[in-house]
Order: sequence, then structure tokens, then C-alpha cells
Amino acid sequence: MKKGWKHMLLLSAFTMTLAGCGSSAGSSTAATVPSTQANTGSEAQAAGPITIKHDGEDVTLDKPAERVVSLEWTYTENLIALGVQPVGNADNVQYKQYITSEAALDDGVTDVGMRGEPNLETIASLKPDLIIANATEDNKLYKQLQNIAPTIQFDLYSGDGYSYERMEETFNRIAGAVGREDQAKKVLSDLDQHYADAKQKLEAAGKSDFHYALTQAFTSQNAATLRMFSDNSVVAGTLAKVGLINDWQPEKMESYGFSTVGIEALKEVQDTNFLYITQPDDEIFGTAMADNTVWNGLNFVKEKRVYPLDSTLWTFGGPVSSKVLVDGVVGAIVK
Repeated sequence: MKKGWKHMLLLSAFTMTLAGCGSSAGSSTAATVPSTQANTGSEAQAAGPITIKHDGEDVTLDKPAERVVSLEWTYTENLIALGVQPVGNADNVQYKQYITSEAALDDGVTDVGMRGEPNLETIASLKPDLIIANATEDNKLYKQLQNIAPTIQFDLYSGDGYSYERMEETFNRIAGAVGREDQAKKVLSDLDQHYADAKQKLEAAGKSDFHYALTQAFTSQNAATLRMFSDNSVVAGTLAKVGLINDWQPEKMESYGFSTVGIEALKEVQDTNFLYITQPDDEIFGTAMADNTVWNGLNFVKEKRVYPLDSTLWTFGGPVSSKVLVDGVVGAIVK
């Protein structure tokens, strides 16, 4: 099993160890957002007390947060999209490995340890005025964090899972916490325009209503393990915004937005187009599949309808990840 994939599922950092784990108006989603270590913009400074709704009791701050510690990469990405660099982030090295450079983490951001086991002393030393964490089944860590600074938490996989709607909701709540609601509106508006531009590009290339199945794949116990994304995932919701149609339809709703399967399961979707994300040191659909009869017998393999995507596409991200996903997919299928 490749070490990095152990951390690729958002909620797993607190609850379990998983196996593996063109230009347009929308480009401003990440590239044109100012990078600041503390939230000192005029929008935040002008605001007074705010109440933040999250998956816990409402938290009230005297003013929007300026020094934020983020214990999950998705929240870190959201902060950066809003123009706020956190003072502390969990697992900087792997963040930089797995998250797009369009949401780059500043070198001055302090690493506060692993997402599932943050260093409380390091967090306290940063004197944060807000901590953003994942909700867990037991509230021991949450209570410890509350003793350091006001803490908000999100249970992204409750209900129907981390859908596109949940992504936007979480992004907007974090924007409220740091007094960047106007910036959030701009990010999402630019993203909608980016989708419209991408959809036009697909139409011009004759790729409207493009059918696909998308996986994030890795090696586990010497076998290929595939996370096949269903419609309630943020990635499928993102691709639907540009008219793409997801053909992976599991029999039951998967709360994490994907089914974990082996190569044999691909027979169910072999007539669609296959999109995949792997890591450079674990390219399971390359040499490893050269003599695999199941893989070589799939229609999308024989008809060369297989599209690799960049390894830094974060499948549990926010608006920046959605923009980068669309760019990657459109770039792969429009030649």
C-alpha cells in the first residue's frame, strides 16, 4: 500500500485508516486571490461579532477570525481560495503533494502534525482565534481544541455525503468565519463562468453529454483497488456542471461518494469513457496491467477511451479543486 493514499479520504483522518489513501474568467478562483497569513482585509476589519453555524453548537466570535488553524486539507484549500493562509495546517508535506498548486500553501505556515493526531502544544503556541476540524464520533479531540481556541467542525459525510451542495455550504460557512463572504461570492461566480466556458469548449469539440466513469486508484495488498465515484460525490457534481454524465451507478448510496471495487467491476461500465487518478509511484493502469486479461478485454481499453488525470486532483476539495478537475478533464478529452 502506498503511504500517501492512507490520507486521501477527508473524514478518515479522525475516524479510521483507509487503504491508500485555457484561460477563462474562472481562473481567478485561485490565481488572483491575495495570499495573506492573517485575515487583515478591510472586509474582515469592518465586521463586528459573528455567529458561525457548523456541525456542533453555534460559535460566536467578537470579530472574524484572523489566525486560523486548519486540521483538514479541504478547509485549508477553502481558506486559501478566500485569500487567507492559515497560521497552522495539518500535514504540510502531503498537502503539497496531493493538492493542486492553485491552492498553494505558503512556506511560513506551521505544520501542526497529522490530521488525525494534531500536536495540541504546537496549535496552542500559534495563538489561533479559530480552529477548523472534522467532526468525530467521540468529541474528545474537539473538547481539547476548544480549550485552546474557538473551534468549528464539519461532518462532511453525514446524510447524503460530501456532495457539491455540501461543498458550497461548507465553503460559505468558512467564508463567514473569516469575514470573506464577498470574496466567496466572487469565487463561486467565477467558478460558474468557468463551467460555462468549459461547457462551450466541450460543445465545440463534439463532446457534449460525454459519458464517463471516474476512479481514484491505488495498490493495496498487491492488488488494484479502485474508488469509483458516484453521483453524490463532489467530483461527479462538479462534472455535471459542464454536462458530463456519470455512468457509475451503485446499487446502494455510498456515504463517502464512492464504491471500493476491484478491476472486475469495470466490466459494468466498459462501454463508457474511463477517467482515472493515480500517483506517479503507483501507476496501476500502466505496466502493471500489461498482461491483465480483464483490463485488456475492457471495451474502453481496446477502443482507447482511457484518460489519465493529474495526481494532484483532490477529490474531496472545494471550489479550487472543482475548477482544476474541470480543466483536467476537459484537457484530457478535448484533443
